[in-house]
Amino acid sequence: MTRKFLDIVYEYIGKGVADFYDDWAATYEAEVAENGYVTPGRCARALARHLKQPDAPILDFGCGTGLSGLALRAEGFSTIDGIDLSAEMLEQARAKGIYRTLTQVDGAGPLPVQPGDYQAIAAIGVIGPGAAPLAVFDTLTGLLARGGFMTFSYNDHALRDPTYEARLNEYVDVGALRLLHREHGPHLPTRNIHAMVYVVEKT
Repeated sequence: MTRKFLDIVYEYIGKGVADFYDDWAATYEAEVAENGYVTPGRCARALARHLKQPDAPILDFGCGTGLSGLALRAEGFSTIDGIDLSAEMLEQARAKGIYRTLTQVDGAGPLPVQPGDYQAIAAIGVIGPGAAPLAVFDTLTGLLARGGFMTFSYNDHALRDPTYEARLNEYVDVGALRLLHREHGPHLPTRNIHAMVYVVEKT
């Protein structure tokens, strides 16, 4: 019987996250597809309403196997770099031929990105239980130059913890970010899991 990683991912917390996603890489796309995964398309469409330059450089943070990159490409974006912890996920992404560069990071040291390198950052299905910690939100916000955009999502598991939206609201309340888009909708419809999709602009 094929292991179902979605059965455990939201409760998976601890060391060895890269190993977990390495193990999942070969079956990841098939498993999320059979559950109707739609968040990459929702995020990419939301970003395209605000970022009008199709050749603007975009960082696909936590790109995984490249489903988010495919969604961005479908909206006309052509300059996409991917970063991920998992070497096996990155191999799947590389095979798609849609990324300018793909870089593996270890999650401990600084990212190989300077503030303002990218006009937009996508963190699609990345921050939340079983994935990147909330501190990543601060890191990515710090990499945006003034006028830069970020699209990201919090699924229902993250939304149950009020600290996720509270962190966003802190930035918005002090005027560091402008909230351009916030919409709750489907994430994994077969499992009746939803997600909030956001687009923010650095002010």
